[in-house]
Amino acid sequence: MLVFRVLCAAVASAVLSGFAFLLVTGQYTNDGPVVLHLSATHGLHLGDLFVVTGWAVAMAMLAVLAWPHRRPVSRAGRPGPWR
Repeated sequence: MLVFRVLCAAVASAVLSGFAFLLVTGQYTNDGPVVLHLSATHGLHLGDLFVVTGWAVAMAMLAVLAWPHRRPVSRAGRPGPWR
């Protein structure tokens, strides 16, 4: 089951990264002001920061979902009735 969760998270992260890449490299009318100039014709816009922040949060959530979970143990040392 762990391999399946990791595979699903890997596919979702690849698709998410592709969409984020397309959003950051594209040209839009409402990109916002340039925050960081990378060259004379390229820079990091304010809108790109929102895309990168959203990408980082989504990747962290995918890592949480793919992380192997252990069953909680009761104080008596036996598995609890919950799942």
